[in-house]
Amino acid sequence: MKNLLPREAWDLIQRQPDTLFVDVRMEIESMYVGRPPRVHNIPWYEYPDMTPDPQQFAAAVEREAGHKGRPLLLICRSGVRTLHAGQALEAAGFTDVAHVVHGFEGDLDERFHRSVLNGWRHDKLPWGQM
Repeated sequence: MKNLLPREAWDLIQRQPDTLFVDVRMEIESMYVGRPPRVHNIPWYEYPDMTPDPQQFAAAVEREAGHKGRPLLLICRSGVRTLHAGQALEAAGFTDVAHVVHGFEGDLDERFHRSVLNGWRHDKLPWGQM
């Protein structure tokens, strides 16, 4: 799996518009916290069980992607869920998987705030919110 900083990820989807950009956060999290443009929400896990099902996730991504060779870019809140989701996709046979290091909101600072140190929003990349 490739590790891309947010600006590198944005550049990738500009250069390769066929890349499937997947937000693995829960749908409500993605909608209300905000999300990048052209991202498809396919949650790694969902409320209320909050338990990943790697095979179900990989099948959902394959349905959206059309084939396992399509370039994939994954984003989550901080870059942790995408590591697990990306590993599951590679185990399922996907061949071109990348994830956004630091994710959409980035790491926590000393006051437990996000989007202050790093991440998609910190880097002032395009995003919207419901």
